[in-house]
Amino acid sequence: MDGGELRLPRRNNPMTSTAEQPKISVDDYLAGEETAPIKHQYVAGEVFAMAGAGEAHVTVAGNLFALLRNHVRGGPCRVYIADMKVRVEQADAFYYPDLFVTCDPADGREKLFKRNPTLVVEVLSDSTAAFDRGTKFAHYRRLASLREYVLIEPERPAIDTFRRGAEGGWVLHPVIEDGELVLASIDFRCPVAAVYEDVALG
Repeated sequence: MDGGELRLPRRNNPMTSTAEQPKISVDDYLAGEETAPIKHQYVAGEVFAMAGAGEAHVTVAGNLFALLRNHVRGGPCRVYIADMKVRVEQADAFYYPDLFVTCDPADGREKLFKRNPTLVVEVLSDSTAAFDRGTKFAHYRRLASLREYVLIEPERPAIDTFRRGAEGGWVLHPVIEDGELVLASIDFRCPVAAVYEDVALG
């Protein structure tokens, strides 16, 4: 994550370094995000500026969004890309997944964020991979609605799908270049090659 400035409502101090600034409320965070020039994630009163994404990252996310949007069209589920927040109340956090799908009618009435994703997808980068695999996944696992968590390497064909089992445990289902991406939570499947279409693989 890179630096950035979030101007907080009713305060004059910019949030440039979370270590030096007081924690902010959820209401201040949400109001600030409405006008901030860059997006920020929120964890327990601290905000973290989000780094920009490279071409491979954007292409992979766009490919999968198009595939999932076509798949859920006409049904109860909705797919969101990049600019919609997920609220993890149990961790006092807001995240911007690269992609997520929610099938909960209550989420349709929430305008600023969604609470009950069925599927969350993160496209990895060097700066965020450890956080996406560690702390962020630990937070997402606390969402009772979540059935699958998918991590995608943007510049080589490798996808890790973590699926919640009947007993509540999470099982890794890795997929490689010649395989098929299966998202059981929304009854979706496609060749891995479709996810990486137009990507110059390393």
